[in-house]
Amino acid sequence: MLIKGRFRKDSAPASQKINTASLPDIIFMLLFFFMVTTTMRETTLFVRNTLPPATEIQKLERKSLVSFIYIGSPLQSNIFGTEPRIQLNDTFASLNEIASFVESERQARPENERPIMIFSMKIDRETKMGIVTDVKQELRLVNALNINYSTTRGEVRGM
Repeated sequence: MLIKGRFRKDSAPASQKINTASLPDIIFMLLFFFMVTTTMRETTLFVRNTLPPATEIQKLERKSLVSFIYIGSPLQSNIFGTEPRIQLNDTFASLNEIASFVESERQARPENERPIMIFSMKIDRETKMGIVTDVKQELRLVNALNINYSTTRGEVRGM
């Protein structure tokens, strides 16, 4: 006697549903990752800024306290000439605009951080010291005495 087994098919197999409960978590995790790792461009440089090398350098601890002053010859020398220029944020400036720049930078900080603000001068290595001395004198007049020179790590040649 032959026994036949009967297997019953209910219907066509139903497609499996994909669990999307963790999808928002994954998206927020990726968003947070890109927010933390992405750096925003702070300033568009209009001056040459090849920093000089130095052997004894220190890294600044709190970069939020630093305001930058760029000094160098303009990148577009056919329009702006070849003499060194001062750049504050995204514009060229003259010496008499430094006081208002310092004041606006101070106003942008909380009151307890104002005395410890640092003004870092990023000066092109080909720039003569005359304009640098003039900028330092203007900073002294507005009592901005924490001055820093930005450099790159490297060997100093020709000493």
